[in-house]
Amino acid sequence: MAQPDARSDILAPAPWVEERGAKIRITAVSTFLTAPHGCPHLVVRVETNEPGLYGLGCASDPQRTLAVRSVLDDYLAPMLIGRDPDDIDDIHRLLLNSAYWRGGSVTGNALGGIDVALWDLKAKRLGAPLYSLFGGRVRTHADAYTHVSGADADEIADKVVAARERGYRHVRVQASVPGSDTYGTAATAATDAHALRTRSVPWDSAAYVRTVPRVLTAVRKRVGDEVELLHDAHERLDPRQARDFLRRVEDAGLYFVEDLLAPEDARHFAALRAASPVPLAVGELFHDVGQFLPLLEGPDIDFARIRVPTLGGLTPARKLAAYCELRGVRLAPHGPADVSPVAQAATLAMNISSHAFGVQEAAVFKPAVLDVFPGTVVAHDGALSPHETPGHGVDFDEAVARRHPVPEPLEHDRWALLRNTDGSVQRP
Repeated sequence: MAQPDARSDILAPAPWVEERGAKIRITAVSTFLTAPHGCPHLVVRVETNEPGLYGLGCASDPQRTLAVRSVLDDYLAPMLIGRDPDDIDDIHRLLLNSAYWRGGSVTGNALGGIDVALWDLKAKRLGAPLYSLFGGRVRTHADAYTHVSGADADEIADKVVAARERGYRHVRVQASVPGSDTYGTAATAATDAHALRTRSVPWDSAAYVRTVPRVLTAVRKRVGDEVELLHDAHERLDPRQARDFLRRVEDAGLYFVEDLLAPEDARHFAALRAASPVPLAVGELFHDVGQFLPLLEGPDIDFARIRVPTLGGLTPARKLAAYCELRGVRLAPHGPADVSPVAQAATLAMNISSHAFGVQEAAVFKPAVLDVFPGTVVAHDGALSPHETPGHGVDFDEAVARRHPVPEPLEHDRWALLRNTDGSVQRP
């Protein structure tokens, strides 16, 4: 927790703050680590000199949690003490520039935690739900999608039907590839679980391209057209394989295919979109809104997979959402369980107020998460609805959070380690 003694310690103070006689000031910035779902959540609390007025943000980066916390505690938090929390855009730009070498997911997540906390604080101060600060509602709810996986078309189709019965109109489907480390599917035996944990199961891209489109097409035939099916390739294909996959999967009628290519190969999306009618989604690995801009100019994608914490918070994410609306690209924000309920609620405020919104990934959190984060938004009938209380509506119980310590480094994030059948390193 950073608490300098005097306002004279403020670096590059905003000249208008004293002129307007602002009385509210940031007095403390605290960070908390907890893992009620198993993955590390890094929560940021920005406190003020007004009793009981604080904002909560999420800086969760499951791969580099401790590095993000250091950036917050050692660098960003000391620069916030004594400032007027009202000037969110000014603070965002100042903190972004303070590193000199700008960008990167570590800086993005740290900045995102502070930014969302400041928006939460502002909405609470005004006594309004967060979405009202963004122009108010443009829809009653945000459609959400859930995840199912299985070993064959029959198993997956049964799970899709069950999800549809729970109200979901969008379902992401992942199919196992025998003998291959396939993203989004569970281990089938104890030996498989051990091999997956030690990252000794290889990824077989050729088997994936042969097998998965056939399974997805069969699932579509079994479940009919009343549900939208999505699929995540998780950056594991090269451009040639991606073209082949799209050709094979056209009859599955997918709502979109996510992350066919890694960010390093993003220049190939224009050719993919020109070659296939299958909608394309990408962006969860992007840490700077500038990475989206070349893809939006065409546009070369159909859905932007925005991860609000990693992009630096709501301030840049909302600007990107506005540009997506102008380019006819829909939002499909990233929202697995490693995006905490705080970030999920903040993202929902953006979704509910943006005409560009398409669909929101919705984590199904363990019950312990609901205890640590009172007010966690839970999907009902396949949709998420924002709170009407001031702020984003999610709180944080520090005492309960202490019961759920985070795993050691490399314990959770080992899943990003992967090799091909020839032993070479594969993007995760």
